[in-house]
Amino acid sequence: MRMQAPGIACPPATTMAPGARDGAGRVMWITPERLFYAGLLGSPSIRNMGGLLIYVALRAPIRIRFDAGPWESTDLAVVPAYMPHSVACDDRMICDLALEAESVDLARLPAVIRGRAGPVDDAGFVRHVRHAHAYLSERGRDLDLRADSFDDIFFGQALARRQLDPRIEAVVQRIRDAPSATATAESCAASAHLSFSRFLHLFKEEVGTPFRSFRTWKRARSLLHYVTQDSNLAHVALDTGYPDSTHFSHSIRQVYGLKPSDIFAGSRKLALIGERMAVGGGMPG
Repeated sequence: MRMQAPGIACPPATTMAPGARDGAGRVMWITPERLFYAGLLGSPSIRNMGGLLIYVALRAPIRIRFDAGPWESTDLAVVPAYMPHSVACDDRMICDLALEAESVDLARLPAVIRGRAGPVDDAGFVRHVRHAHAYLSERGRDLDLRADSFDDIFFGQALARRQLDPRIEAVVQRIRDAPSATATAESCAASAHLSFSRFLHLFKEEVGTPFRSFRTWKRARSLLHYVTQDSNLAHVALDTGYPDSTHFSHSIRQVYGLKPSDIFAGSRKLALIGERMAVGGGMPG
């Protein structure tokens, strides 16, 4: 499998980011609807994230399990959005891509990830992602990477968008643009001109997860824009919309399986590339 963004000349597929074994190669590219992360894995605690996750082993195979099931070893694994799981690796580094579930048509995804849950056998896609990682590690900061470049680089095409009811789409955009804001289900139902019960039913039907789970995930996801900053965690908690540090720590740990302090400690050598959200502001569209 050989996929490449138009106009971007990639190095040979065998290239490894220089110094990957001594701390280089740790990068994160985050857009409103996509995430690419290559960095420290952390402990194999249970995670429950709102993106469709694609884990790729950079060197040593990864191990993945769902709930209390058996560990399975693989170089590539797919986890549907909002599915609790644990992932481990003998190597300290791991690579993963996350596609926001409400942004893609799940029935029209590339075959390598469509309808998958667990290990996937596709050596070509693994090589391609490793290749892209090496390239972004070396050149990412020098490239004009827009949000719509992501799909081209990793999948060779723009992924088909999920078509949402316009009333629900407006609520999704409202929360995506300001994840730290107070957006109650009642206020969102009123803005959509729907009854409270009808809104909750339609939201889950359209987005694939309950309103509260969606809002929890978007708020936790916004933390990723802060992880390379030298910030006081209590201030980050307030900036990201949590009422206090206890709630902040509990919620982040439920989503990522890690304490906020561990996430920040493991991100010290992480390089951010591509578009970024202005801290405390809205995300670019």
